[in-house]
Amino acid sequence: MSKRAVMALSGGMDSTSVLVRLLADGYKVSCVSYLYGQKHSIELERAKKNIAYLQSKGHDVVHEIVDLTSAMNLFESALLEGGSDVPEGHYEEEQMKATVVPNRNAIFASILYGYALSVSMREGANVSIALGVHSGDHEIYPDCRPEFYTALEHAFMIGNWDSEKVSFMLPYLEGDKTSILKDALNACDSLGLNFDRIFENTITSYNPDGDGRSSGRSGSDVERILAFHALDLVDPIEYVEPWTVVLEAALATERAHKDAYYKEKLSELQYHVSRLSGTEQAFTGMYWDEKRKGRYTCVCCEHLLFSSEMKFDSGCGWPSFHSEDRRAAIDHVEDRTYGMVRTEVRCSKCDAHLGHVFDDGPREHGGQRYCINSASINFEEMEE
Repeated sequence: MSKRAVMALSGGMDSTSVLVRLLADGYKVSCVSYLYGQKHSIELERAKKNIAYLQSKGHDVVHEIVDLTSAMNLFESALLEGGSDVPEGHYEEEQMKATVVPNRNAIFASILYGYALSVSMREGANVSIALGVHSGDHEIYPDCRPEFYTALEHAFMIGNWDSEKVSFMLPYLEGDKTSILKDALNACDSLGLNFDRIFENTITSYNPDGDGRSSGRSGSDVERILAFHALDLVDPIEYVEPWTVVLEAALATERAHKDAYYKEKLSELQYHVSRLSGTEQAFTGMYWDEKRKGRYTCVCCEHLLFSSEMKFDSGCGWPSFHSEDRRAAIDHVEDRTYGMVRTEVRCSKCDAHLGHVFDDGPREHGGQRYCINSASINFEEMEE
């Protein structure tokens, strides 16, 4: 008996990625799309296009559309017809809460659970309910958080017979848009599907224009654009502006959001050094003479950079390391400031300025000296 799944297919990139992943993993899939008065109802047309494409490639995918418009007309949200304007900006900013549709995922999941139980009864199969929720949703959408689905599944189990035959499958819960897109690439390759064709038939924008073109400015657009860029891909969907324009706007939005975040999180010195490429005075940093055993991480994003075994006393007045952690992948950048030619080192995860690297380190360790600002790193002591 083939593996069985039902899933919510919005027509966006997350649920579409779940669908191709399920097919690649050998599942027979039934999809449910919801018409609920959303301004971006064009997503249902995109879902239909992808179902037709998959069926043309020999995949037997069932697709049902459930109309919840009259019920959800009772709700207030910027995503619904008649609601306020869809906000623009970063997807984690406070104003994006206006795009929350009250209790939406509980309603959708409830219908899916009943459908899964019915499929299980008809086919005598265990059924997985697959959803594309992910960590990027957790900040703004409380009904995308892990504890919500844990509680929801528990309630559904209590309220139904044969609930042991149905379970939630949340493959991207701890992932983000970039990891989701990478997984979809792999799934499309394994199925022999055209990745660009699949994602051309999706839409993530909450405020597309009358021709169905994505704005590129809503929070959901920005998140999607940054994911494609992170994988060096050009998004195949049509935006109201050229790709280069929407990409630069998304990058600017990300920079502004991160800058505000770091200003709040970091001390004045930490911000000056790590975000503005400043330098602390020699022999003033808290870690230049640190000798305890432990790990050194980026002050901005907590990415692991060095361990105490790599630290040595160079006498320069700044923390010195002869090598970096194998997973650090620190970026090396030519620096021509102050009339010198040096090699700057920056965090590969968040682009924080760390310091510079020189070729006067211990030869037995390769000859390099990472000269790092204490203000750019945190130290975590490890037990002996």
